[in-house]
Amino acid sequence: MNSLLKVDNELKTKVDAFRERITGEAEELVASFFPNKLLELDHFLKVKMWVQLLIPRIEDGNNFGVSIQEETVAELRTVEGEAASYLDQISRYYITRAKLVSKIAKYPHVEDYRRTVTEIDEKEYISLKIIVSELRNQYVTLHDMILKNIDKIKKPRSSNAEALY
Repeated sequence: MNSLLKVDNELKTKVDAFRERITGEAEELVASFFPNKLLELDHFLKVKMWVQLLIPRIEDGNNFGVSIQEETVAELRTVEGEAASYLDQISRYYITRAKLVSKIAKYPHVEDYRRTVTEIDEKEYISLKIIVSELRNQYVTLHDMILKNIDKIKKPRSSNAEALY
């Protein structure tokens, strides 16, 4: 019986250490890493404005490059919108967590509330890892799209048409 309690205490200690580590990592992501990444995403608004300013006036014909510019701006808007939804998700997490913590304060004897806080913390940690992965993928996609089409983005209409006349 004594050895069973010892094993149970060891497992509890390991689980508590795991929870503390995850909580620390999640709090670091939310408090430091994400704000820095979001500031970097803000720089995409400079990129979006740059591409928009390069779009020439509307004319008939030779608009393939313009369509590439418009597609690039649309992709930048998508990334911007998704980043905003990620911020909203983080806010919802804090609201949900705050409600649970207030219930724990009101009903300290209800262990389910305490477990629920731990579980939503772990769920948010996993969600944040997925968000980081998505942001990375979006960075890569935008980088690839812009590099592959940089000539058409900078000069959407070729000068071949002018050479014909």
